[in-house]
Amino acid sequence: MSNNIQEQKWQKLLKRAWLFRFIPFVDFVLVAGSMAMGSEEENSDFDVIVGCRQGRIFTARFCCWFVFGLFGWRRVNLGRSDLQNIEISNSGRSDLRRLNSDKFCFSHFVTPAAYRLSPPHNTYWQKLYQSIVPVFGEPQIIQKFYDANADWAGPVRNSPPDGSFGPRLRAGAVSNGMGWLLSGKLGNLMEKTFRKIQVKKIEKGLADVPKYNPRIIYSDNELEFHPHTKRIEDFLKNS
Repeated sequence: MSNNIQEQKWQKLLKRAWLFRFIPFVDFVLVAGSMAMGSEEENSDFDVIVGCRQGRIFTARFCCWFVFGLFGWRRVNLGRSDLQNIEISNSGRSDLRRLNSDKFCFSHFVTPAAYRLSPPHNTYWQKLYQSIVPVFGEPQIIQKFYDANADWAGPVRNSPPDGSFGPRLRAGAVSNGMGWLLSGKLGNLMEKTFRKIQVKKIEKGLADVPKYNPRIIYSDNELEFHPHTKRIEDFLKNS
């Protein structure tokens, strides 16, 4: 990819990241995937790891989906019938990539209890997590995430393309106010409700969407959705 297109994609990502300032219970956001590893393409989406407050992971996920969805900046997930129709031709697959270009892919949420990421800790995951780029949150909280994975991942050495290290955005008054308002019984009730709805939808999706050696985790501490891991298998074979 040309440096010009890479710079344009990063500029778009950073301009859209301001929405995280309005989402409660989000402690940090780290860019992962192709954007972090420098292998992005023109139609790449924006993979992120979202660090959430303990006991509010399903609320944070719902708010991310809702807020970014309102702006049309959230990746669209398709069911089995949609995928089968798209996979008829290469042009169909290209259409799917264009559909999700420059949209945030919310495939990984963690709470402090799950800062140390689940194994396997192979060379692919080492390369990925050494490359993550922080774009939102308090540096001291992000450092706790780094420290929890340092024994297997090594030091994180990436920074935004302008050369500055560390996130440029912090939580705003709206998200802090909502976090305070939903910190008690009302927040507990909402978390329980969001959990029930989302787990039901996740389990339905597991049966509906074709998968290849899926890496799926859904618990009160971690939510990870990587249903297709062939690219990881290919990387390990060729490395």
